[in-house]
Amino acid sequence: MEKLGPEDRITGGPFDISEVGVLTPYLDFGSIRLAPRQEMQIRADIDEASKRVMALTVEIQGHRLQLQAFAATKTDGLWQPTMESLEKSVADQGGKVEQVAGPVGIELRGAVPAVSGDNKVIRPTRFLGVDGPRWFLRGVVSAASIDEEVYLKLVSVFRATAVNRGDIAMPPGELLPLRLPVSGQEA
Repeated sequence: MEKLGPEDRITGGPFDISEVGVLTPYLDFGSIRLAPRQEMQIRADIDEASKRVMALTVEIQGHRLQLQAFAATKTDGLWQPTMESLEKSVADQGGKVEQVAGPVGIELRGAVPAVSGDNKVIRPTRFLGVDGPRWFLRGVVSAASIDEEVYLKLVSVFRATAVNRGDIAMPPGELLPLRLPVSGQEA
C-alpha cells in the first residue's frame, strides 16, 4: 500500500521527530509531541485495566481531536487499509462515513454512533490519517456539531504534531507507546 499524506508533510507536518529542531517547544508524551497552544486542553486517554496511555485528546471550543501514532514500515502505508477498516466498522455500528479530500489529504467524514450519558447519539466525526517515514498518525475529530473554523484549528494541531517512532522493533499497526510528560521536561 502506498503512503498517503499531504505533499508538503516534511515542511508542513505532521513531522517526524528528526524533522523538528531541538529548540522547538513541544509537550513530550513519548511517541507524540504536541506544540502547546493557549486555547487547547490536553487529556490522556488511559486504559483502566492496563493503566496504559492509549491516546491523547486535544479539546478546543467543544471540539475534540484524539491522536494515536502507530508503527509502520518504511515503504507501506497504513492509512488506506485503516480507512477501509473504519468504513466497515462505522457501517456495522449503524453510522456512515465517506472518503473526501481534506486539508491533509483523504479523510473520512460522516456520522458515528456514540454514547452520551444514557443516550445513544449520532456524532459528526472526521478521521484524519498521515503515513510518515516509519509511523502512521491518526486523528479523530468529533463534536456535537463541527464548526469549520474550529476544525481547521484542530487540523493545525494535527499538522504541528511530531511523532517519535523510536528504535524499538514493532510490527506495523502496533500502537506507539505514550506517557505523561515529566514536569520540568517540557519546554
